[in-house]
Amino acid sequence: MKCVLAFLPAAVIGIALVLLASCNSSQPGSSSKGQLWERELGAVQNVPLSPDEAQKELNLKVDLIPEGKYGRRLFREMTPQYITIHSTQNPTGDAYAHAKALNRGALRGGVCGYLCWHFTVQQDAVIQHLPTSERGEHADFDGPGNRYSIGIEMCEHQSNDQLETMERTAKLAASLMYHHKIPIENIRAHYHWPREGYNPPNKDCPHFLLENGQPGTTWRWFVGRIQRHHQRLVAFDEAAREQRMKEEESKRRKQMVQRIWNAVSGLVGLG
Repeated sequence: MKCVLAFLPAAVIGIALVLLASCNSSQPGSSSKGQLWERELGAVQNVPLSPDEAQKELNLKVDLIPEGKYGRRLFREMTPQYITIHSTQNPTGDAYAHAKALNRGALRGGVCGYLCWHFTVQQDAVIQHLPTSERGEHADFDGPGNRYSIGIEMCEHQSNDQLETMERTAKLAASLMYHHKIPIENIRAHYHWPREGYNPPNKDCPHFLLENGQPGTTWRWFVGRIQRHHQRLVAFDEAAREQRMKEEESKRRKQMVQRIWNAVSGLVGLG
């Protein structure tokens, strides 16, 4: 993930606030769970956020599966077009335990023989297992969910705060959307990708964000929260571009005034 460190004048923040006010009008879904969680989390801040600061908030730790081994034993390049959200359904394993399991090839399955995904999220950290430019084995065997999507697993171990984990996941997904230019409609639940040979083919995952095993109002609430986090990043960029345009226009005006002054000075002998 490439982040740009930017320190911009206060005018940028003012511009971004206006931009956010115009685009941040979407409301949480009508799901009772979504309404409850929205109250507990509070609204996404209506202020711009630089990509660099967004990354710092994630508390991202990189612990990649060894290159050439297990889930990376085959190099399979990927240009991500989707982000797939999962839940581990593991009551004992935290993100660090899942990283250890992936790094020693303990989870078998998939096309390459080993399960693997890109990120695992718990309440206070994100661990990266695969580069986002490499394919994982987390969704639908040789289908588009594996071939074109970044896989994110949310932890469910007993000491984990589920709500904080969902919020950190929403921020991670927003950051990935921003860096890979992935549209909001391409945020998918694991459920979206059918698994050939399974009954039912569509997995109830992430189960706590689905209704009766299918995406509904709670899922839409979660995707809406991702979108609002993403809007903060976009607003920061838009404000920065507008500020640069104003600075360039000011510079051009000063140069024009200087040229006129030089011309007049030459005519009257003041130069």
